[in-house]
Amino acid sequence: MKFILREFESYLQLEKGLSVNTIKSYLKDLEQYTSHLGKYYHVDKPKRIEKRHIENFLQTLHRRKLSPKTIARKISAIKSFHHFLYVEKIIDSDISSDFQTPKIPKNLPTVLSVEEVVKILEISDVDSPLGYRNKALLELIYGSGLRVSELLDIRMRDVHLDESYVLVQGKGGKERIVPISDIAIIALRKYMTDPNGRQKLMKKPLPYLFINNEGGKLSRQGFYKVLQGLANDAGIEVNVSPHTLRHSFATHLLENGIDLRSLQTLLGHEDISTTQIYTHISKTRARQVYDETHPRAKEDK
Repeated sequence: MKFILREFESYLQLEKGLSVNTIKSYLKDLEQYTSHLGKYYHVDKPKRIEKRHIENFLQTLHRRKLSPKTIARKISAIKSFHHFLYVEKIIDSDISSDFQTPKIPKNLPTVLSVEEVVKILEISDVDSPLGYRNKALLELIYGSGLRVSELLDIRMRDVHLDESYVLVQGKGGKERIVPISDIAIIALRKYMTDPNGRQKLMKKPLPYLFINNEGGKLSRQGFYKVLQGLANDAGIEVNVSPHTLRHSFATHLLENGIDLRSLQTLLGHEDISTTQIYTHISKTRARQVYDETHPRAKEDK
């Protein structure tokens, strides 16, 4: 089974083009699944897996009161695994095909107003090495709508300030060219070239653009802490994450008239249905603004 899981990992990388994080999650789920099969049913070969085994495993997940989102991911991993086994003719039929992935209630992501984003950007503008870095970080992620993984994986050679673009590695290792705003270019140039910027933070040569105060690559957790601190200092009351800035970028562009296809390209979405969630956010925000500002939006109580 371990050998087959290694083959499945290659299949996810080469055939499906899934991200590293998704593949890790799938493999972790499947290790749990196959361990359950071995422990309770002494199943060590795919051909010996029966529907009742999958049903029992799913019942175990529900008894543990895992979230619908976690269970949905585990079912997705199992279905993908069994489909792979069937396609590769390791099994004669796909016994997982009848299992339905539970519907997950879609919670609209938090979106900041333009004024709130500006507050965070302004408070990050501090005359110090970390201040230069933070300003460049935030101007780039908000100005270009990058995923946090894309942002932190940018190398110095990927940044082309004179041409106003940055080359990023999206999901599945797919490269895309992302435009940089004029304000982000100013912040990046200061961070990259000023002796009191990135150069001051470096302890040894490092290819990555954004580095921490110890001279290493800035981590997701490190960036999250920086952003949380700045948001708190700016008086932002909602929980702000790197994804919040990406969501805000998309929503603000839609509110200013960008078409959905162009937004899809900028965000690096494979499927436009993923991008369409932002139309719902815009409608929700439009209603909220209308209710708060129009004199006859609500009846006086």
